[in-house]
Amino acid sequence: MQTNFSPEQLADPRTAEADRILKRCVHCGLCTAVCSTYVVLGDERDSPRGRIYLIKDMLERQDERAPTHEVRHHLDRCLTCLSCMTTCPSGVDYMHLVDAARAHIEERTQRSFKERALRAMLAFVLPYPMRFRLALKAAGLGRPLIPLFERFGLKEVAAMLALAPKEGVSREGRFRGAGTAVTHSERRARVILMTGCVQPVLRPDINDATIRLLARRGVDVIVSHGAGCCGALVHHLGQETEAHQHARRNVDAWSKEVERGEVDAIIVNASGCGTTVKDYGHMLRHDPAYAARAARISALARDVSEFLHEYQLGAPERWSSIRVAYHSACSLQHGQRVHDEPRALLKQAGFAVVDVPEGHICCGSAGTYNILQPEIAGELRARKQKNIRTTRADVVAAGNIGCMTQLAGGLDVPFVHTVELLDWAYGGPVPAGLEHLAPFVSDVPRPRRHVADYIET
Repeated sequence: MQTNFSPEQLADPRTAEADRILKRCVHCGLCTAVCSTYVVLGDERDSPRGRIYLIKDMLERQDERAPTHEVRHHLDRCLTCLSCMTTCPSGVDYMHLVDAARAHIEERTQRSFKERALRAMLAFVLPYPMRFRLALKAAGLGRPLIPLFERFGLKEVAAMLALAPKEGVSREGRFRGAGTAVTHSERRARVILMTGCVQPVLRPDINDATIRLLARRGVDVIVSHGAGCCGALVHHLGQETEAHQHARRNVDAWSKEVERGEVDAIIVNASGCGTTVKDYGHMLRHDPAYAARAARISALARDVSEFLHEYQLGAPERWSSIRVAYHSACSLQHGQRVHDEPRALLKQAGFAVVDVPEGHICCGSAGTYNILQPEIAGELRARKQKNIRTTRADVVAAGNIGCMTQLAGGLDVPFVHTVELLDWAYGGPVPAGLEHLAPFVSDVPRPRRHVADYIET
């Protein structure tokens, strides 16, 4: 793609990076076939190619005018699922291009009062577990008012209330707060676990299962004091300064152990967070006080399935005939390029694994997207749930709390994290919601990997 930036514009690092990314686009349009919003809306401006043209025009004319409503509207409707990057033959770095464009928009435009208030509330509440827990308690009181909010044009508030768990706030996890879970077997590795912000409130069992599984298989698990939200939630809102503050806080929290050389990996069990942590080196590359440390953090970051696949868990302690539909989160398959590892782990643990049709299409969660764009998110959720039902699975496994929250409501199949099933297979408790499947799981008298091992020929 030909660009027309002035030398003065290219002196800005953000514009210079955008220029390099834009020049790689060859207008082929292969990205449109895999773009979830284009599949649903059929509007070229809601495809990666269309948005790239809008971004190019916006940045080239930034000295003449502020970003238009059209540009903001279509970039707001981007899920940042990154399916386009997996497909692009030219290697266009769409992720960093759209991140830069969103930051540019937030710095140079004035949104409506409703938009500003909603985005400020999300940024104030979601990254902080205590605030989020209190908000969920209040959501129970507001749920009866959903029709009223919809009638008065507050569809985003209605969507937020509808997503809140009807059963109320989950209990706190068994393993909470800073500390180290020390393995009782021979230590083979030592890792830091990022516990996150939303996940410990919505589903603390995921962190518990991760710590149990790792500690039982010879891994010391550190939860560092001072670590918190990865910054993804505000980063995708275009709030670059706030996102970098979250990133710096985590770099500070983890650097002590990392710099001692005592850590084999930084484990992330929410793939949306993992994509962001792996990008810390890029996010803080211009910060002389953090650039080197952030790059080391990114190099050590691993999705939990990625680490376990490299680590070799060995034979499971239980065998099952449970049929598992694996939902591959966009942030895992596209953002981190982790495809086969979760499936391989589940198969190794004895589960019968099936893929969900149209696996490249987003479920509509995408951080806060299902709140800010509820209509499109609703269409994508219905489409994904329909595909899940065709698998006739006993349970659905995923590696991202956002997907689990988005898809579990209205689905008659239980949803769990991949690591919860692995923990169960390797000696842990039955995951919540799967008690009815316990009769189909039994201890094995000796290590077995496949059903075929039990068949005499």
